[in-house]
Amino acid sequence: MRGEHAGYACGAALGFLGDLIAADPRRGHPVAAFGRAAGAVERRLWRDHRGYGAAHTVLCAGGAAAGAALLQRAVRGAPASPSSSLSSLRGGARVALTAATVWAVLGGTSLGREARAVGGALAAGDLDVARERLPHLCGRDPQALDGPQMARAVVESVAENTSDAVVGALVWGALGGVPGLVAFRAVNTLDAMVGHKSPRYRRFGWAAARLDDLAGWPGSRLTAALTVLAGPDRRGALRAWRAYGGAHPSPNAGPVEASFAGALGVRLGGTLAYGGRVEHRPVLNGAAPPVAADDIERAVRLSRRVSVLALATTVTARLVAGAVLRTRQPGSRRMRRSR
Repeated sequence: MRGEHAGYACGAALGFLGDLIAADPRRGHPVAAFGRAAGAVERRLWRDHRGYGAAHTVLCAGGAAAGAALLQRAVRGAPASPSSSLSSLRGGARVALTAATVWAVLGGTSLGREARAVGGALAAGDLDVARERLPHLCGRDPQALDGPQMARAVVESVAENTSDAVVGALVWGALGGVPGLVAFRAVNTLDAMVGHKSPRYRRFGWAAARLDDLAGWPGSRLTAALTVLAGPDRRGALRAWRAYGGAHPSPNAGPVEASFAGALGVRLGGTLAYGGRVEHRPVLNGAAPPVAADDIERAVRLSRRVSVLALATTVTARLVAGAVLRTRQPGSRRMRRSR
């Protein structure tokens, strides 16, 4: 048990470093492969019915999690002597599997790269390039946005995806290991595919959207809390989280976007065009000035600090939980003393 928790911590750190160095591959990403498989299942199952949508979610997310659990069990193998070479090989395999999975599910570096690309185009006054790159970050209609509106969209996307693409995954990895990492990314991907409120997915995507809300809850709150700690304006972040966190239509995006708005001293929210429809969202941190192009770089740096803190927090929590469990195992030194 001790080696398992330490192995997870080492693997998570290596996977995080891998994302920093290599980011996401242009082609052949495992998440993209999952999306293609989920799309194939959708083509066979789609009905304008919640039950079929729930079956789609269970098959895709449950299948991915079950496959990850089997893989984790395979590398764990049967118990072996701590001094044996077989145990060392299995320990190395567990670390490698965790590292590869963490690298695959995290998207923090790619998020920052795409945000900076839009920010650079906006700073240069090239709105055409900014509109071309914006769909890499979010599903809003770029043709309906001017420069400040695109800057606001980028900062909101950085805030929300810090939770979805980094912190939430690390939380579920600490809780459930490799299956937790894979399940969270699968649910989040399904929500992006079918969870929006278009006529086609209003019923079919209901289960994926609700499951994503549940899965994202702990990560979004941890993201908001770490934003308060890491932000340039801690009081502003906490004040905005308390005042505006519940105003957003998304129960998880609200705390994250509000805390980012307060930490950066900018105004988020308002009218947007998304998926062929117009939404009028509440304004977050309304007394602050609107987002400018140079705020994008500040948001990316804040996202990186929050991500590093999330890695440290979740790994520490996993190690502490392992230490507590060891003290409660029969035969442990503390248990023998209590007898």
